[in-house]
Amino acid sequence: MASAVLMPKAGISVESCIIGTWKKKPGDTVAMGEILFDYETDKATFDCESTAEGTLLECFYKDGDEVPCMLPVCAVGTPGEDVSAIRAESGASGTAAPAAEAAPAAAAAAPVAEAVVATGKAGGDMKISPRAQNMANDMHLDASAATPTGPDGRVIARDIERLAADGRTGSGIGGRTFGETAAPAAAAAAPAADAEPEYVDEKFTKIRKVIASSMMGSLQGMAQLTNMHSCDATQLKALRKLYKEKGEELGLSGISINDIILYVVSRTLLSYPDLNANLINGDTMRRFKHVHLGVAVDTPRGLMVPTIFNADQKTLLQISKEAKDLAARCKTGSISPDLLTGATFTISNLGSLGVENFTPIINPPQTGILGVCGVVDKVRRGKDGGIELYPSMGLCITYDHRAVDGAPASRFVNDLKKNLENIMLTLAF
Repeated sequence: MASAVLMPKAGISVESCIIGTWKKKPGDTVAMGEILFDYETDKATFDCESTAEGTLLECFYKDGDEVPCMLPVCAVGTPGEDVSAIRAESGASGTAAPAAEAAPAAAAAAPVAEAVVATGKAGGDMKISPRAQNMANDMHLDASAATPTGPDGRVIARDIERLAADGRTGSGIGGRTFGETAAPAAAAAAPAADAEPEYVDEKFTKIRKVIASSMMGSLQGMAQLTNMHSCDATQLKALRKLYKEKGEELGLSGISINDIILYVVSRTLLSYPDLNANLINGDTMRRFKHVHLGVAVDTPRGLMVPTIFNADQKTLLQISKEAKDLAARCKTGSISPDLLTGATFTISNLGSLGVENFTPIINPPQTGILGVCGVVDKVRRGKDGGIELYPSMGLCITYDHRAVDGAPASRFVNDLKKNLENIMLTLAF
């Protein structure tokens, strides 16, 4: 009997995933655990492994389709087996070939799309994926003018892209009215086919769109203010040097200055509950009893912020190991979306890039974020009245002024500075 392979649920908060590329095609032999396709959430990319073995009988969805979690994506079994029951459960209308194979069918259906454009009528019961609808909104396109190629006549992202490529704008963008195509002169002005293009257009990835939306929403919805401070990093550098020289023989190797900062913030923050909080609906403070630290990580796919839960209850070594593990998972795209939520306060460290001051943006609904800068030599008056150099590290606190005033935010950083500048004693916490 044929077996269904389900779209995995990659995290509690994930409701649907987008198929990236099929690695197998109908007729291929599939082993248990072999990768069938990769798929993307709004946080990361994963591989879907086969939960059955045999022959890949039918793929119900194509590359780029958005599929609800826990629905059948394909059927695996013995050639000739009936998969209609599994197909019906998937919600797909028929066999889904890879995107390249589906192109001729879409082209054949093009006259239907032209007819829709000519009338300018939108179907009231049109089926469209959320991703396709967002694309249409961003590009100011009338999605009803698209030729649906998704399951059950659903308009998907590929259809919106084709609609845009055909030159239909749906709302008069660029001087054209609904249903019109670009003027012939535009084609005549195009560069020769063998000329090197002057630029390349590349659409935002899903994670880039999420980052953009989150950052814009944060700035538009909060009263954000940033205070700049500096910290004497003499003891921090001395401790880091000690860990580097002696840490391996004591099982403490790999501890970085950033790990030490994470540790100290997790302890200092407990005295400032308004910064270890979420602002709910603009008028309710949710203060947390433990510190769940968000750690900004630069990845090839964009900024990710995994969470070290209950950081205030973990040792420096535990925090160091967990921070590195989370960062590695982010960079490979294998991190669970559940580890990218739930932070009560975030730390963003740009010190390794030579940044001396910056304005970090709060991750809503948090009320604060700490920016950590690079260590630079500064001049101060020495104990003997002379001039001396000392290593100074910038600390930038951005806070939501609706929830936190400037004085307590500054007191938090001053206490943090005191604890970092006396780190040899602070480790007794």
